[in-house]
Amino acid sequence: MGESAKRVLFVNSEIYPYLPESPMASIGRYLPQGIQDRKKEIRSFMPRYGCVNERKNQLHEVIRLSGMNIITGDVDRPLVIKVASISSARMQVYFIDNEDYFKRKQPYRDDNGKFFPDNGERAVFFARGVLETVKKLRWAPDIIHCQGWISHLVPLYLKKVYRDDPIFSQSKIVLSLYDDTPAEAFQKDFAKVVLHGGIKPADTGLGDVVDGMELAKLAIRYSDGVILGSDGVAPELGPYSASLGLPVLPYDGAALADGSYVDSYNAFYDSLMK
Repeated sequence: MGESAKRVLFVNSEIYPYLPESPMASIGRYLPQGIQDRKKEIRSFMPRYGCVNERKNQLHEVIRLSGMNIITGDVDRPLVIKVASISSARMQVYFIDNEDYFKRKQPYRDDNGKFFPDNGERAVFFARGVLETVKKLRWAPDIIHCQGWISHLVPLYLKKVYRDDPIFSQSKIVLSLYDDTPAEAFQKDFAKVVLHGGIKPADTGLGDVVDGMELAKLAIRYSDGVILGSDGVAPELGPYSASLGLPVLPYDGAALADGSYVDSYNAFYDSLMK
């Protein structure tokens, strides 16, 4: 391994301007650009929610990357990859799409605020879709930075299913935690739906009832470093990360406000490579 990260893969739940501006969506937009400006190669992914206007944002399908199928909940579902460019940042964004999971206009809840019952399956599809697409790109990331709860299965799959793949064998996982942890429980068989590629129930430690907090703790257990990305992170998650011996970058509101957090994150990436 070298002394610094050369390639950073961002797995985002939100990126502005594809979703309304929010602290997480702003980081999803400006952090990759800042890391790219610091001479690292980047790739950035997010789900193609139905509220993302394809025509306005000029999304188009990448035929050479599409065409794979991913089994979730015992159903074979096609993976569609789309891409758009943020020209001012000289940056492309890849979108994970599927008609069953991402056509609906709201990201995670219906018009009445009810948590979608298949959100757990959507997280499985998104995580596996990202990793399979990166494999197809033949682009080996040094750092995989997961942001937002829908990315929280990426660390498990990377460490238990893809670890021996040459594309990912040297990758380190950084997990940013935010105040988006769902309070609701996922579907009743979620602990089984997660299993894939030889993963056993003991590998997940998930019980019959899995909520966003349990999913966050699962992500932490398979990560190499944790960043507290907002001041509303559940108070137990920082100490939980530290109890596992993981390096934890604390929340710094001033740095997020003035943009200097990019240097802190960049240094954090490099520290994991040593």
